[in-house]
Amino acid sequence: MLWRLLALAMLCLPSLAHSAPVRIKDLVTVDGVRGNDLVGYGLVVGLNGTGDSLRNTPYTEEMLGGMLERLGVNVSGESFRPKNVAAVLVTASLPPFARAGGQIDVNVAAIGDAKSLLGGTLILTPLNAADGSVYAVAQGSVIAGGVAAEGEAARVVQGVPTAGSIPSGARVEREVSFDFSTMTGFRLALRTADFTTAARIEAAINADLGARVAELLDAGTIAIDPSSLGTVNPARLAGRIENITVEPESRARVVVDHRSGTIVMGEDVRISRVAVSQGNLTLRVRETPVVSQPNPFAEGETVIVPRTDAEITQEPGIGFAEVSGESSLSDVVAGLNALGVRPRELIDILKAVHAAGALHAEFVVN
Repeated sequence: MLWRLLALAMLCLPSLAHSAPVRIKDLVTVDGVRGNDLVGYGLVVGLNGTGDSLRNTPYTEEMLGGMLERLGVNVSGESFRPKNVAAVLVTASLPPFARAGGQIDVNVAAIGDAKSLLGGTLILTPLNAADGSVYAVAQGSVIAGGVAAEGEAARVVQGVPTAGSIPSGARVEREVSFDFSTMTGFRLALRTADFTTAARIEAAINADLGARVAELLDAGTIAIDPSSLGTVNPARLAGRIENITVEPESRARVVVDHRSGTIVMGEDVRISRVAVSQGNLTLRVRETPVVSQPNPFAEGETVIVPRTDAEITQEPGIGFAEVSGESSLSDVVAGLNALGVRPRELIDILKAVHAAGALHAEFVVN
């Protein structure tokens, strides 16, 4: 039923003459306005016996001992084997314009042999950027993404209990030095490079501002030079530009997911004149060996006599279906669906049509 609804929806695509207008802020990013990845190494404590086995992960014991030493607890020469501690890697993304004192989300993942982080608490962990400097400090209760239960002879795991997150679990301690207000100009980078879309963005910006402020550099870059507008705040100008709407142009593309049998296609996909024939062959081989043995008190040996039954059956498929030139893919899919072609069979047909050079679109297989 879902596949038939999809085919019905695709029949309506050709009636859309143009794409819906989209804000520029949803199509581009401002060059230089980006986040920074952070990473740290820490400990999660308070686990219910599901932490690292310190015999297999000695670095956990070393870090725990070092942390206790810094807190004034002397553990030199002591032998302790807690089961409620796990070594973890903490990752986060420092968003642009983040200020000291702000809070960001962090992700936590075990790196030892801990079985679960459920109910654990991350101890104060510094987060470093690529330059080695500490930009944030993380701490808080871990929200694990799964659950695990085990007995003497069986274990059940649902989700991933060895990874979790801490919403607003890190506090920004250092800001990235970037003063947007002092910039004399900036560039817009398209998320999906396209000459047509970039040209439409350039024209829309210049028409809205009444001056030649935007200049198309290439398919993915548009330079903004506000000098013709006099003295203007770059941040205020970027806020006005990002709310201008344009009609983006999209490439003809077919995306296929073999695992789920999902097919997603655009309205601009076209198929040239082609003939398609599809059918399935099924080979079945059955082994039914027979044991032959002599009668009681008779001379002879017990032997196994092999017996094999092999057959080939051809399941009903579609015969030669001819597609007229420059048909839309939605028409072809609707026709094949009417003939009872299943989604996975349709994937094979589309791959063959693409290999024949009759499918005029980018073919992406996942």
